[in-house]
Amino acid sequence: MRRKIPATHTLLCFEAAARHESYTRAAHELALTQSAVSRQVAALEEYLGQPLFTRTRHGVVLTPRGREYAAQVADRLLALERDTLNAMSTQGTQGAVRLAAVPTFATRWLIPHLPQLQALHPDIVVHIETRTRPFMFADTGFDAALYAGTADQVANWAGTRATLLVSEEVVPVCAPSLLGPTQQAVSPHAVSDLPLLQQSTRPFGWSQWFDAMGVTAAHALSGPRYELFSMTATAAIHGLGVALVPRLLIETELQRGDLVIACDQPLLGQRAYYLVTPINDGEPAALTLFRQWLVGATKQTHG
Repeated sequence: MRRKIPATHTLLCFEAAARHESYTRAAHELALTQSAVSRQVAALEEYLGQPLFTRTRHGVVLTPRGREYAAQVADRLLALERDTLNAMSTQGTQGAVRLAAVPTFATRWLIPHLPQLQALHPDIVVHIETRTRPFMFADTGFDAALYAGTADQVANWAGTRATLLVSEEVVPVCAPSLLGPTQQAVSPHAVSDLPLLQQSTRPFGWSQWFDAMGVTAAHALSGPRYELFSMTATAAIHGLGVALVPRLLIETELQRGDLVIACDQPLLGQRAYYLVTPINDGEPAALTLFRQWLVGATKQTHG
């Protein structure tokens, strides 16, 4: 059965004209004449049986239906372009893994360890985009997701299976100068007297840590708040206070001495990092190899 889809060239002309609301600017972008763009839009309007633009003295303006259709077409063309680029990037390879990942884990752990994957499987290409919340895989082009959350949150992610990678262990860290001349780790009670840096996505993180340590901290909820762990760690590096962050996200800073352990009393939280994949009949070979490597790599570094 023949699909009811206009020609791609026609859709490209319409999308450009809709984005600029100008045939002239669309023609310049596409290296066409203004009349060529106009003919393509007219052909599309005839195909659809309804107008997409209203002609005015100053040019063209999208109709309500035209504006809605333009947004839909733009999304489809972008997805088609992305799929084409992915296909081009994996020529002669074992394939690609399209990964959704929480940003800090991706930048601070995954990407620094990808050379290991490349050495083991040089033909696998990993594409990474940011996602922090569960989503429907059927509505995206993702093969898998690196997700940080609780076991209940993962269990409630419909239509997926999850592989536990590493449980999250949070530890207080700070700039060496904040600990004074000795730069020695202090007690949990002493931490309560230091300026605390807050994670806005985990507003009760310090309260939970102090409760686990058996310390009453009047200022557990006080201090500047930052949205990302990378922000909190950077603030700690510059001496603004003590940060409570997952140890695996600050390995480099600890090795360089930019950060030191303020109190060597880590807390194993309820959250962990998982590789989440959709449940389907056939898994791409590249994803299987990526999972095997990822499980081994996290076990080796944090097992």
